[in-house]
Amino acid sequence: MTATATPASSGTAEAKTRFNAALEEAKAGAAALKAEAANRATAYRSQAKGKSSDLVGEAKEYGADAKVKASEFAADAKVKANDLAYEGKAKASEAISSLSKIVSENAGTIDEKLGAKYGDYARSASRTLQETAEKLDAKSVDELGEDAREAVRKSPAAAVGIAALVGFMFARLFRGKRG
Repeated sequence: MTATATPASSGTAEAKTRFNAALEEAKAGAAALKAEAANRATAYRSQAKGKSSDLVGEAKEYGADAKVKASEFAADAKVKANDLAYEGKAKASEAISSLSKIVSENAGTIDEKLGAKYGDYARSASRTLQETAEKLDAKSVDELGEDAREAVRKSPAAAVGIAALVGFMFARLFRGKRG
């Protein structure tokens, strides 16, 4: 028997040829898609890097602006605190001076009612209060702060006691005004 091509075998060969051609075309298409995907990925990557650089630049600008605004705010707060400290120092000095005047003005009455010895105590207290007011006026806020720190270092127990006493006095003062 000789091998002759039958219609069934020629159809199979043709199908195989077409299948192989389609397979080669699919491989070529996949390679083309792979190349296109790589190109697009490179393009997207460069766009992302550009946007990232832009965002980093913007973030740095915002950070620099925030630093400037924070330093301006801190400077303003420092000026306001300094102004309040000077105002408080002036009011404290004025209050001590006023108290000195009141004690001095009432020294005569104390002489009459309690005796000259107690009137002299009042005059001495008045002079001490006036000297304290003058010392307070003469010192800067920074010097007063350093003096206070030094006093706390030398006698912390006294500082705590004085702070407690002042706190108690303020509490009584404000509690009395509310009710």
